[in-house]
Amino acid sequence: MARVRVHQHVNPLSPYYLQELEPVDLSALFADSTKPLHLDIGCARGRFILRMAAAQPEWNFLGVEIREPLVDEANRLAAEANLTNLHYVFCNAMLRLRQLLSDVPDGVLQVVTIQFPDPWFKKRHAKRRMVNAELVATVVDKLAPAGKIFVQTDIEFLAEEMFDLFRADERLSEIETSENPFPVKTEREQAVKDKNLSTYLAMFSKNIE
Repeated sequence: MARVRVHQHVNPLSPYYLQELEPVDLSALFADSTKPLHLDIGCARGRFILRMAAAQPEWNFLGVEIREPLVDEANRLAAEANLTNLHYVFCNAMLRLRQLLSDVPDGVLQVVTIQFPDPWFKKRHAKRRMVNAELVATVVDKLAPAGKIFVQTDIEFLAEEMFDLFRADERLSEIETSENPFPVKTEREQAVKDKNLSTYLAMFSKNIE
């Protein structure tokens, strides 16, 4: 079956994407909701966690994406692969992530990945960038102690902006890393590497109080 065609850019501030969301119920999404959760924010077509879910059945994987047709396509592929530890949800993460995750039990969210989000290059569009102070606060609030956050992009100015937002949260400690710690690469990461272009990445861990 051919890939679903969608617009590359979606304005998260347009009225359709401002709608309220129902919180996710992990027990309704996964065969075993007690497994540690890996959240992939801005998962696009979801191929990264599709392969991760197959490789790591002891984890649950939740993909969040603003382009609804991609979510539908990804859930179809997950069902065809019989991956009961994988699900995708439609969500405007920059504004609605806290609402979406409000019912996720404490201690379950162990890993968060944010990979190659839309940079919205124009200055007047900067307010549309997915990673903002509210998203960072939500992620850190929900993350289990010692949980990990991995962020990467091929856009240097966006890397500096995102990394600084996470570095500003005193509940996090930065972990030195020079490569993707996961056994799977996103389609975008592979394309960047094939062109011998640079990627900028950072890893953070939530402090144990």
